[in-house]
Amino acid sequence: MLDTIREIQTPEGIALRLRPAGPLPRMYAWLIDLLIRGIIFTIIAIPMGYLLGKASAGPLAIIAFIILWFYPVLFEVLHNGQTPGKQYYQLRALHDDGTPIGWTSSLLRNLMRTVDFLPFLYGLGLVSMLLTRDFRRLGDITAGSLVVHSDSPEHTHHIPAATSMPPPVPLTAAEQQIIINYAERADRFHPARANELAALAAPILLRPTANKKDLLGIANWVTGSS
Repeated sequence: MLDTIREIQTPEGIALRLRPAGPLPRMYAWLIDLLIRGIIFTIIAIPMGYLLGKASAGPLAIIAFIILWFYPVLFEVLHNGQTPGKQYYQLRALHDDGTPIGWTSSLLRNLMRTVDFLPFLYGLGLVSMLLTRDFRRLGDITAGSLVVHSDSPEHTHHIPAATSMPPPVPLTAAEQQIIINYAERADRFHPARANELAALAAPILLRPTANKKDLLGIANWVTGSS
């Protein structure tokens, strides 16, 4: 497929189409949550330090620990997989089977941040996300979780009109579906990018090259659109 949409079949036979979130929106969401946690701690620390003086160091350390580790867990479990940062960027943490995340998985994926953060600034976590199809950091792999865009992927099922052209070779059902998926999204790409992606289908069509016009023609022939 030409995108990162992950399709999951539920026991009821319903196909869930999920869009895993990449490193950039997740980083922005994390920064918002970090800012909120800092504000919460400051609001608590200033009056406590004023009232207790040096004796506030111990309680404040405990409060900082609770805010650092349990802030994301409470929000993810009690707020439909969304911390305030994730909600702002329309992200959601789920189990990798598409079910709502639970206490054990949320706690595990957040505790694993200490490993993902190594050697600095989420170095291991970033490498893990770039090497996995669903952009999963080590905490997600360990906890069996997945961070996805919470907005539904846009599907207009519209194939641009083009002169119908039968494929030069018989295509399998999967190959036909790939070409149809491309055609439905072709107008959203820059023309150069659309042709670049279309060229990937050349080996399937047993041609030296392929372009957007070729795939639109085949998609129209396959679907009987024109």
